[in-house]
Amino acid sequence: MENVWILGGLRSFIGVKDGIYRHIPAEVLGAQVLKEIKNRFSLKDEEIDYIIGGNAVAGGGNITRLAALTAGLDEMIPAVTLDLQCGSALESITAAAAKIESGLADLVIAGGFESSSTQPFRMWNPNHPDYQEGKCYTVAKFIPDLQGEQVMLEGAEKTALTENVTKAEMDPWVLLSHKRAAQAAKEGILSDIQLSIEGSRKDEGIRPSMSQRLLDRLPYILPGGKVITAANACLMHDGAAFVALCSEEYGKRHNLIPAAVLRFGTAVGGDPLMSPKTAVLAVEKLLKKSGLIYDQVDAFEVNEAFAVIDVLFDRAFPGMRERYNRFGGALAYGHPYGASGALLILHLLKSLESCGGHYGICAAAAAGGIGSAILLERR
Repeated sequence: MENVWILGGLRSFIGVKDGIYRHIPAEVLGAQVLKEIKNRFSLKDEEIDYIIGGNAVAGGGNITRLAALTAGLDEMIPAVTLDLQCGSALESITAAAAKIESGLADLVIAGGFESSSTQPFRMWNPNHPDYQEGKCYTVAKFIPDLQGEQVMLEGAEKTALTENVTKAEMDPWVLLSHKRAAQAAKEGILSDIQLSIEGSRKDEGIRPSMSQRLLDRLPYILPGGKVITAANACLMHDGAAFVALCSEEYGKRHNLIPAAVLRFGTAVGGDPLMSPKTAVLAVEKLLKKSGLIYDQVDAFEVNEAFAVIDVLFDRAFPGMRERYNRFGGALAYGHPYGASGALLILHLLKSLESCGGHYGICAAAAAGGIGSAILLERR
């Protein structure tokens, strides 16, 4: 089977909902990144076999195809949209790797994009048993007989209470995420993978002044909530991120240098009512499948949609704090659902580069109780 090279990639700066990208549709965000990746890596339209894009909350249809055409890419390039909610981009990249590894493709651009600011309001058809006259929704149904706008928050709350994770345990992770992200921004560590769109110049969610005093003032989000607050849960965001993947044969033929080799990708199911737990489950499955132990991994990037994920990771893999989300996580940068997995990959590549590391793992927990993970080997 072919080795799968990751050549590198790009991401937009991340905006909060109704912020810097409030009038920019998801397909335009995706198009800007796709166009720049093609230029940055001198990719020829006729050699791009597929574009695979993750998206979670757009209006339906094949929005990745729309983004590719908006980018001005050749109409002969097939584009496919994948929806695994928060894990969409990771699964898109895994799917791209599988095509290359099996010989079905040589060059694929994969990642994802999202716009919470412009996502549509949806309504069930009157024929559907869940129809309620005049009621719209923005959060899809993930669990039988249960749908609500706060289902992910409720899942995080239930996870924290079930696993005895306290606000006091989560607070240091919130502070660390913003501190590391602010320092990375100050030093320009991620500048070569960040793309300005419509004049954007920073990741909008980073709070350099985040403090314990502020954490103590922020309210619990759910009525009667005891642990999940406006600080230890992600806001809603807009952004796009893609990476270019190719076969080793293609890379050598074009005198390319890989940033890393994608060694393995996997997913695992868990309790849909406690989806944050699946990030750790996915890492555990990946380690078992790859034959590695966690201490052999030089860098971890885990999508911290909630700080409870940080605590669960720390408990499962003690002593890894310095290798975990080195430049901060989603609590600071943001979580544009369909794009987040590709952000993780890009940040993981930078983390491995910064520490001279060899193996790196990224993982995300997705709505509905699915965890995804990918193992990279840096060259």
